[in-house]
Amino acid sequence: VQLQASGGGSVQAGGSLRLSCTTSGRTTGNYIMGWFRQGPGKEREVVTVITWNGGNTYYSDSVKGRFTSTRDKDKNTVYLQMTNLKPEDTAIYYCAADRRSGLGSVNPATFDYWGRGTQVTVSS
Repeated sequence: VQLQASGGGSVQAGGSLRLSCTTSGRTTGNYIMGWFRQGPGKEREVVTVITWNGGNTYYSDSVKGRFTSTRDKDKNTVYLQMTNLKPEDTAIYYCAADRRSGLGSVNPATFDYWGRGTQVTVSS
């Protein structure tokens, strides 16, 4: 499974961005998709995880109510709509996938497939 993330950029605080992650390769079967981020000098942390059918989604407390994850199975794409961005959201954002049907662990170490990151910079 290959993942390609796009949509990063620079915005001012309060602004919005939408990230996209498209999968290719052996994408048959159930797998979950996640967005993770790694800020300067910080460990990689989960942002959101969404199940194959989009019916179950986890959000970290830091983004709950501001970020929304959706999935388009026909396009093999997952989106992360980010609103009311804050400077602390500045990070490299990564999309990841793992073959499982339920959310399970949101620890990034449990995800097998990773895309290259996309930079999000929020200025105050």
